[in-house]
Amino acid sequence: MRKQDKIIIWPVYFDSTKTRGDGRRVPKSLGASSPKVLEIKEAVEKMGLSYEVVLDAGYPKTPWLKKGMLLVTKKESKEKVIRKIGEQLLKIRSDTEENRT
Repeated sequence: MRKQDKIIIWPVYFDSTKTRGDGRRVPKSLGASSPKVLEIKEAVEKMGLSYEVVLDAGYPKTPWLKKGMLLVTKKESKEKVIRKIGEQLLKIRSDTEENRT
């Protein structure tokens, strides 16, 4: 049975190399190339949301790729949460890029 108080977040939602048909849920401008579940976890932590990481889960369209998922406690609509995570993920990626140079 589905948990109504949790939102499932898959890394493919933020993958700018994927099409909407492949599962991307944010505009390419908010996407990142091949995001890892641990990067998304960091973004969710910075947003102050409670979450649970499931590392051995595969996205339903590609169940053989076990890239993991996050179960995030639902505070607002799934689309709003996904968009905010995407924005936070971009900030984390840009901060990481600045630290490398």
